Amino acid sequence: MKPLAKFPMHAREAIRGVLTDIDDTLTYEGRLPAAAYSAMEDLQQAGLLVVPVTGRPAGWCDHIARMWPVDGVVGENGAFWFRYDPRARKLRKRYVIATAERAERAKRMDAIARKILAAVPGSAIASDQPYREADLAIDFREDVPALPMSAVKEIVALMEAEGMTAKASSIHVNGWFGGYDKLSTSRLMMREEFGIDLEREREHFVFAGDSPNDQPMFAFFPHAVGVANVKDMAELMTDLPAYVTKSPGSQGFAELAKALVAAR
Repeated sequence: MKPLAKFPMHAREAIRGVLTDIDDTLTYEGRLPAAAYSAMEDLQQAGLLVVPVTGRPAGWCDHIARMWPVDGVVGENGAFWFRYDPRARKLRKRYVIATAERAERAKRMDAIARKILAAVPGSAIASDQPYREADLAIDFREDVPALPMSAVKEIVALMEAEGMTAKASSIHVNGWFGGYDKLSTSRLMMREEFGIDLEREREHFVFAGDSPNDQPMFAFFPHAVGVANVKDMAELMTDLPAYVTKSPGSQGFAELAKALVAAR
């Protein structure tokens, strides 16, 4: 990972939008500081698209799409995207998996959750689970004392043994049935909502993140940027971003936004 200062100016000038993780990228220590919120607003006002791509639940994403200075949001690691249409005064929702199938998968995840909690002492069902529609989130650091990386790896292994896709964020391990991820759904959203082919336009977009569930995005985008705390999860990762900020979390995102806005 190169310092953000090595991000070439001509490449910054060509950026059309920013896709970004939320937890420990826009937030810091569980909070969304004004610096990160203002950075999103500054990016929009400079003419860039802003799209959070997160593991957080549908209930949160409803609020984010409506209230934040964003152009849409991909949630639950790619299970759906939401976009608020201000002209129609309507929230557009698009799911990767149909309603009936999501309900059937939820029953299977309940049993898997009980097995994980019994096998990994100190883990817990994530407090935002009631607002989820497609995945299971096991908390290893948000509302419980932080567990070691060995416990995180065990949770991932237990999910995978049940046939789930399992990805660790900075606070949860998220598991779901299906082959989608943050990248696949981001590509669908950008094409259907904005007519943008990310395969051809990847050099004109930045992804900002910090954890293992961001790896598909880090590998895909040549100008992916990690906030400084990406180094804390590096032992669980094989794909790292091209650049890294000096500061962690929200301050790192603000650092990135300032660099992109200045280039405009």
